Amino acid sequence: MAHGDRDMKVNPLLSLDVVELRDRLASGAVRAVEYAQACLERIAQIEPEVQAWAWLDSDYVFEQARALDAQRQSGAVIGPLHGLPVGLKDIIDTAKVQTENGTVVDAGRVPEADAAIVEKLKAVGAIIMGKTVTTELAFMHPSKTRNPHNFAYSPGGSSAGSAAAVAAGMVPFAVGTQTGGSVIRPAAYCGTVGFKPSFGAISRTGILKQSPSLDTVGVFARTVEGAAMLAEVLFGYDAQDPATEPAPPPRLLSIASATPPVTPMFAFVRPPEFEEVADEQTVQAFQELTQLLGEQCFEAPLPTVFNDAADIRARINFAEMAKCYYAYERRGRDQMSFELTTALDKGKAILARDYLAALDWRGVFNAALDEIFKRCDAILTPAAPGASPEGFETTGSSIFNGLWTLCGTPALTVPLFQAENGLPMGVQLVGRQGDDARLLRTARWLSDHVSSHQAGGVST
Repeated sequence: MAHGDRDMKVNPLLSLDVVELRDRLASGAVRAVEYAQACLERIAQIEPEVQAWAWLDSDYVFEQARALDAQRQSGAVIGPLHGLPVGLKDIIDTAKVQTENGTVVDAGRVPEADAAIVEKLKAVGAIIMGKTVTTELAFMHPSKTRNPHNFAYSPGGSSAGSAAAVAAGMVPFAVGTQTGGSVIRPAAYCGTVGFKPSFGAISRTGILKQSPSLDTVGVFARTVEGAAMLAEVLFGYDAQDPATEPAPPPRLLSIASATPPVTPMFAFVRPPEFEEVADEQTVQAFQELTQLLGEQCFEAPLPTVFNDAADIRARINFAEMAKCYYAYERRGRDQMSFELTTALDKGKAILARDYLAALDWRGVFNAALDEIFKRCDAILTPAAPGASPEGFETTGSSIFNGLWTLCGTPALTVPLFQAENGLPMGVQLVGRQGDDARLLRTARWLSDHVSSHQAGGVST
């Protein structure tokens, strides 16, 4: 499961399919305390090397687990995530539990109230396992977390701890956020499924604001079904988050688990800068994948206007971050990283005219993407230029993620590729905005299709 695991005993409970695990917990065949113990033992084994957790308290975990076991034994109604532990990125407020936003400026901060999604998780019976490591204020300065597949490599960012905790088998689920590529990139580097839903699908109330026009809550799981299961309970309207809208409750898991009515069609999209930054293994892997799909895949070139997308997204991000982080800068600029202060200075220099013009581009880009989505179920594109970079000078490049965050389209990565050095590489699938369930179903079909043709996925 992770580097060095051959010398470690892993509890068989941690290898259960998440749907089977859910059913066993609901029936009492597995107790919440029993599963929580297995997760904590796994954390004790590998956390010293991975360093995925910013805050973890076994007493807090067992207190929740015992209460859930008592609830089930009493005959009371239990929730759809009964007894399933979830790691939360440490920018998500948790009542009476520290939330330090990855910065020494917030050292010792303890919120009084839960974020909206934490309230939802508790209501459906999930166990709040702890707070996972984030980069400084969810930006680009590398964190202490290591890649579970090889501790000498980056786990990505900014949701580093969430991706690593799931990849290392510490928890079945984790929650992160994405403003550029902070769900998709670490999921690809760590070899998990990462799902960034449509913009506005999940409330951000009680979560650190970096760029309200871009910030999106996402999830990590070992399988597409797991990602669907967690995301389904988080979707929904919140009057305090203007990005959300009233909508019927989604059926993400049942749709993701279903057989598509027709064989899916894919559009292979080379994102801007693909030729310049994609490494040879990534190019080779996508050649193999598109050949495997045959007539079910066609190449769809993006109009040249998309070449400006990265600059447009950065303009929005930096301008809004300069505003949202103004109080942090006043309190502790001298304690901030070079990466962060540079971005803040860039944001302060952006003219209002240019910022407002940048906001208009989401509609333009989505209109162009609609022409592609008329001919396919999902776009296929790299999740990153290559496998995780060695060392910890950087969290890696999000150049292949930011466009989809800017457009607000749902995106998902599945670990179908493997680099020559054994590290995982992700395939990113993108769907039409609002078509999250279809994207999940298409991703599950692709995972099954690749597995049935080549054991272990497509290898480079």
